[in-house]
Amino acid sequence: MKREKITGKIVDLKVLKRLIGFIKPYKSRFYFLILLTITTAALGPIRPWIIQLTIDNHISVGDYQGLAKMTLLLLGLILLHAVVQYSHTYLSGWIGQNIIKDIRIQLYRHLLKLRLKFYDNTPIGRLVTRNISDVETLAEVFSQGIAAMSGDILTILFILIFMFAEDWKLTLISLATLPILLMSTYIFKEKIKMTFNEVRNAVSNLNSFVQEHITGMSVVQIFNNEESEHKKFQEINREHRRANIKSVLYYAVYFPVAEIIGASSIGLLVWYGAGGVMRGSIPEIGVLISFIMYINMFFRPIRLIADRFNTLQLGIVSTDRIIKILDSQDFLSDKGTYSTESLKGKVEFKNVWFAYNQQEYVLKDISFQAAPGQTLALVGATGAGKSSVINLLTRFYDINSGKIMVDDISISEYQLRNLRQHIGVVLQDVFLFSDSIAENITLGNKDIPFERIVEAAELVGAKRFIERLPGGFSYNVMERGATLSVGQRQLISFVRAMVYNPKIIVLDEATSSVDSETEELIQYAIEKLMKGRTSIVIAHRLSTIQKADQILVMDQGEIKERGNHEQLLGMNGYYTQLHHMQYKGVVS
Repeated sequence: MKREKITGKIVDLKVLKRLIGFIKPYKSRFYFLILLTITTAALGPIRPWIIQLTIDNHISVGDYQGLAKMTLLLLGLILLHAVVQYSHTYLSGWIGQNIIKDIRIQLYRHLLKLRLKFYDNTPIGRLVTRNISDVETLAEVFSQGIAAMSGDILTILFILIFMFAEDWKLTLISLATLPILLMSTYIFKEKIKMTFNEVRNAVSNLNSFVQEHITGMSVVQIFNNEESEHKKFQEINREHRRANIKSVLYYAVYFPVAEIIGASSIGLLVWYGAGGVMRGSIPEIGVLISFIMYINMFFRPIRLIADRFNTLQLGIVSTDRIIKILDSQDFLSDKGTYSTESLKGKVEFKNVWFAYNQQEYVLKDISFQAAPGQTLALVGATGAGKSSVINLLTRFYDINSGKIMVDDISISEYQLRNLRQHIGVVLQDVFLFSDSIAENITLGNKDIPFERIVEAAELVGAKRFIERLPGGFSYNVMERGATLSVGQRQLISFVRAMVYNPKIIVLDEATSSVDSETEELIQYAIEKLMKGRTSIVIAHRLSTIQKADQILVMDQGEIKERGNHEQLLGMNGYYTQLHHMQYKGVVS
């Protein structure tokens, strides 16, 4: 598994702009959130000012009635501040959750459109990380990043205004340690931002490894490779732990240092202020007390801003990764306009060349024609290019040159959805989702009535075994159909193809790994499925395609021989050799 590398660029204004762009559907609520942010920032510094007035104008002169009024005013202010903070926290969280819902849907919709080549080159675990963890990070950006950091900056500005309005000399004394705090905050920010990026990459690598190896657990166990894979996992897990511990270390160092700097500032303030009170240069003790409160309020958001900024940076990194997927144009062009409800089923390849990468062609000048209702078989060794023919017909990939036509119309001129609607594909490796048998047959298509499912199952001979299962068609097959046998999964895939009633059927024959009784059922299902349809069959057993109208013998991406079974045997070439090898294997 290829591990993800750490990206070098952390802050990108273009990415930040795209991130803010996700707010547009909720801009009215976001404007209200800004208003709440300003209100919260303004209400905080008012409390020390009210306390100062209470001490100097009422407590110091024994005005109990005035003290009662100021106390009620202070309680009302605290209550108002609490309500505004609640609204601010709830609204920022609400906006964040709705935005990540929209992004996750947009990202998944985009993933559905990408062609298979993209998935060939991208680990599935990494895509899961993008769709889950990276998107979830964005919720923190809106709840603890942008809004909270803006509030902290505004709070600092309002505090400075109140402090300078009270006593500019005390303000300068109070802020004497600020440069040291800013320097330490900057160092912390620079250190932690790379650590956060390392953590995200470690999580992505961890997800990719776990997903890949749990999916391939049977391979790991059959080759007794558990210990080796366990060691690999330990190494990846250690990297994850190391990145997290490094971030914990920076937090453990920074916050105590920030507390010491803040305490030093209060110490300077008390030393200078107490002397001023004794000398009479600061006539009111309430001013000194309010300044102590201001300092506590002032240093707290500065300490938090570094953390908020890193949350924002982490969100930008996640956004950059998500945007790279959203901006990916690795999907098939669907500019075709032709659509039809009825298809005859004629298939023709004309001088088709195709390569998964530009250097190595897997199909070289392939030409053939299958008339409506005919059966065309593809035989050849592994890597001969048989599966590539299927991939091109269904437009999972586009050809490099040549032309592929269905009913004498280029497949690129068809609407992609309409083209695939008329092609049924039954692969050897059947994929079933963790859902009921009925849902796996219809794939969630509500237009297919249950009666058609039952009819199709009976037609291909699968109804009997399905009804024996607990719940029948409602039976949950679990992930990848783990609770069913290979043959049962294959029969369900035949039913799936049958209910859509395609005019062209593509079969990757799969009778080599099932017992003889199941093989008979599958052969019966194949006959029913192919009846009246143009069929393209990848043949692994030559005995199953002896009745095919045309057989293409492929080798290294080229068609070496073509004809029916008897004609090919008479050529005494590739097909004859394959036939003798299989026959010899059966006899021995």
